[in-house]
This record gives sequence, structure tokens and C-alpha cells, in this order.
Amino acid sequence: MKHVELGRTGERIGQLGLGCMLMGTTTDEETSVALLDRFTEAGGTLLDTANCYCWWDRPGSDGGESEAVLGRWMARGGRRDRVFLATKAAGLVVNADEARLEGGGADWSRARFDGAGARTLNTSIDDSLRRLGTDHVDLLYVHVDDRATPLEETLEALAGIVRSGKARYIGWSNVRTWRMERIRGLCERHGWPAPVALQQQHSYLRPRTGLDVASVVDHEQLDYLRAHEDLSLVAYSPILRGIYDDPAKRRDHWMMERYAGPDADARLDALAGLAAETGATPNQLVLSWLLHQTAPRVIPLIGPRTLEQYEASLPALELSLSAGQLARLDAAGA
Repeated sequence: MKHVELGRTGERIGQLGLGCMLMGTTTDEETSVALLDRFTEAGGTLLDTANCYCWWDRPGSDGGESEAVLGRWMARGGRRDRVFLATKAAGLVVNADEARLEGGGADWSRARFDGAGARTLNTSIDDSLRRLGTDHVDLLYVHVDDRATPLEETLEALAGIVRSGKARYIGWSNVRTWRMERIRGLCERHGWPAPVALQQQHSYLRPRTGLDVASVVDHEQLDYLRAHEDLSLVAYSPILRGIYDDPAKRRDHWMMERYAGPDADARLDALAGLAAETGATPNQLVLSWLLHQTAPRVIPLIGPRTLEQYEASLPALELSLSAGQLARLDAAGA
């Protein structure tokens, strides 16, 4: 696996990250360990988790299952120094029993987050480090942008966490561009560590006209990232839950509501044509397209539930797209 620089930190990490959200819940521990072993053996380093994964999976969950699995895995054979470990705070749901759907899943319209206040952040990082069995994480994200807490309070607390050595870098997720600009301005003014990573939903399909979702990268955010190379884009759900490979799943999947329309149809047709030429699957082509991006550079996160899903993603690392093929994909759209 190739390695790329995170922002302008000088830190080089694997160009593909492993999203660990399902580990310890939907994905059992044995399979989780196998995924972690195979990923690191392939040269992967970036492991992405959060203090809330996966509270929605089962009644009574505290959201710490993924971190706990990672902690047990790292404890075997000194694996901590081989990975770049990212976790998140400010996205823990305080009314989980009310927001959890019967049979699993979440009603996000009812969820109330714990927020990014100083006390919450300091408690969260300590709890995460305990579950992870380590004295620091490499990257700590604000998981859900909290507009009810003054940014100064949040950023000063994060600066203290970095100063204490409990986190090396900070990042932000699910945030609008104007907020990111305000965050960066406050960091510069006060000498606080600025975010080096922006984790958002990003894929080959472009959001439909009029979509108003803070977590999905739009044209303005792409433009902002091109102008600020010290901020890396970490893309979650890069293959949109696998809908590129399965037209039937795509028709019925809730995520397509964010993208459906003539533009998406044209880009899906372009993928289908290139898949027929190359023998690669549309999912693999999307991952490869993202890995080829340089303006801005993209670090995709795959979140496989099974070993089969993981193995199906790997060919994207070796899939070299020509300038002409990339141009065809880029030009597709209504």
C-alpha cells in the first residue's frame, strides 16, 4: 500500500484507511481481528473508530465496543506502534434507548449528542484511552459539529488534550465549510493546534442539487480543500454502502436519496462502461478513482463487515486508471 502525507504534518499514513465502526457488534471479534491483521499485513496503518461505535446495534450498548476490540487487538504483540489510530468525541448519543430502533439502527432525528464542551471532551478522551489500552491516539476528531458550545471552549480543550500528549493531532467531521474556516481562524489567532483532517462523506457520485446535509462534501468544500492543502479529506462511505455494484440495492437504498437524478445516472453509466472494459467492479473503480485524486487528495475509509467485503476492496489499490479513463469519469454527468 502506498503512503501519503496527512495534511502538511510530515506524517505519512496508508492511502486507504480501515473504518472499524462495526467491529465488536455487527462484525464479531474473531472476524474483526482477522480484518485488522490482513489490513496491517497489506501495509495499512490508519484505523478509524469512535467512542460511540456502535450504540445503535443492540440494547444496553455504551458505544465502546469498537474501541475495546481495537484495544485487545493492539495489546497482542505490541501492535500499537504499527498503526495510526484515530478516534472521535462529541458524537455520543445521550438518549440512546429513545433513539435506538427496535431490531437495531437509529432514528437520528431523535438523537441528542453529548457535544464538544471541555468537560465532555476531557472525559471522552480518557474513556477512549482506557478502552483502547493506550496512552495516546494519533488523531482525535470532533465527531459532530457542536454549535451550542462556543468554539473557543472546544478548541482550548482540544489544545490541552494535545499538550498533554493524549492526542497528537485533531480533526473535524460532519461540519460545514464556513465553520471550518472559523475554526482555523481561531486556531491561528490563539496559537491552538488546527485540524489536519476533515472527515466527511465523499464518493464518485455528486450530491444532488439542493441537498442540505452538512456531512456530505459539496462543490464549495472541495474548492476550500484545494486551497488548503494542510487539511486532508478523509472520505467515509466512499462506495455508499456498496450500492455501485448492485442496481437493485441502489434503487431501494436510503443513501441514494442524496444523489439520485440525471447526474448520478450519467456517472453510473460511465462506471458501468469502464467496468466492462477493465473487468473491475464499479465499487473498485470508485475506490481507485478516489485514490487517484490529487486536488484535493482523498484518503478513503473502507468499512467492511466481512472478510469477503474486505478482499473485494483490495484490487482498487492495484487498479491503475489512465489519464483518459480518469478524464471520462470526471467528465461524466448531466
